[in-house]
Amino acid sequence: MSKETLDRLLNKWISRKLLVFFVACVGLFFSNITSSDWVIVATAYIGIQGFTDIVAKIKT
Repeated sequence: MSKETLDRLLNKWISRKLLVFFVACVGLFFSNITSSDWVIVATAYIGIQGFTDIVAKIKT
């Protein structure tokens, strides 16, 4: 797998995670999800983002 392909896949994945986090924040603001559900989404976003950053540093 080339570096360009890996970069494209990582950028696409990061964008999707950020979109899910944003939707969860909007859902919390409009009371469509509970605060405990938002905490789960936020924790998953932070954990996956950290993992993605580690992989990106290893691959460079």
